[in-house]
Amino acid sequence: MTPDALLSELKANKIAPAYLFLGPDAWRRDECRKALIEKALPAEDREHGSIRLDLDEVSLTDALDDACSYSLFATTRLIWVSSAEGALPRGDATEPPEGLVRFLADPPPGVTLVLQCSRYDFDGDEKAKLERVRKFYSPVKAVVEFPHPGPLEARIIAQRLAKLLGLTITNDALDLLIEATGSNATRLANEIEKLRLLTASATLQHVQQLVPDARESTIFALVAALGRRDRKSSLEILDTLVRDGEYLPLALNFLAAQFRFALAAKEARLANAQAIQAHFTKQGVPMWRARAEQVQQTAAAFQPAHMRSAIKLIFQADRGLRDTRPDDRIVMEQFILRLTAKA
Repeated sequence: MTPDALLSELKANKIAPAYLFLGPDAWRRDECRKALIEKALPAEDREHGSIRLDLDEVSLTDALDDACSYSLFATTRLIWVSSAEGALPRGDATEPPEGLVRFLADPPPGVTLVLQCSRYDFDGDEKAKLERVRKFYSPVKAVVEFPHPGPLEARIIAQRLAKLLGLTITNDALDLLIEATGSNATRLANEIEKLRLLTASATLQHVQQLVPDARESTIFALVAALGRRDRKSSLEILDTLVRDGEYLPLALNFLAAQFRFALAAKEARLANAQAIQAHFTKQGVPMWRARAEQVQQTAAAFQPAHMRSAIKLIFQADRGLRDTRPDDRIVMEQFILRLTAKA
């Protein structure tokens, strides 16, 4: 279930006896928490009926015993259990806890239980861990997923937040803000609130003023500079990235995607950013306008043979960064010098 699906159910006054919240996105999770409190707890019960427990401090057995008991102070209760992943047994066992099965077999009236697992994400090595959590809590049928938003979803969230605050923001400023915050919804919300205190109409300059070295420190700025084969700007941005402690293999991952997109656009003979955006969106690949313009810029700056060579150079640089080496910066500088060399 998505957060929006949960919010729709709550608006229809459909409240499950238990929820399993999975994923790291704190902003959407907090949005759902507030809606759940509003629907599950009458105003007179919110002081004594809202209970927060952490499985780093109490056992799951104690938390479930609390959920199964009755309160003298509130007729309805919302029991929020964080660090739910901490209850998993060692090894491969994922047998559901008896207390949870017992609670769901006959849920006490007026009690809503939320089990929150926010430690693991849905990708990479953590995916298997998250699936193990899901199996352990499988008796809970209402599972709500909170993955980190992608750039497109982050853009929608940012536009909605700006509208709520009465803030207008230009497209290029919004693109930079999303890139500078890494599409993190919580950081986006904080920066948009700060922007609203600064101005009612935010521009690129306002974002640069709010986030020092924002444009220079974004990985996409390095992508764009290399796409233009601008050696001087690329080395200057690399200097800022290193100074700010950016994770350089991540920059290479973005670069690899950029050149693959550009090569595909070149081979498909896509003439402009609009055609690029439409082509990749049709194939199910997220592509917003500013990204499509960057792909177009790279496709125009490099011939197909040079782009294939660039992808090989990215692979070599990535291997160099992960190898025993004298300095990440040297590896990246060599990569930039080779990539921006005149054909």
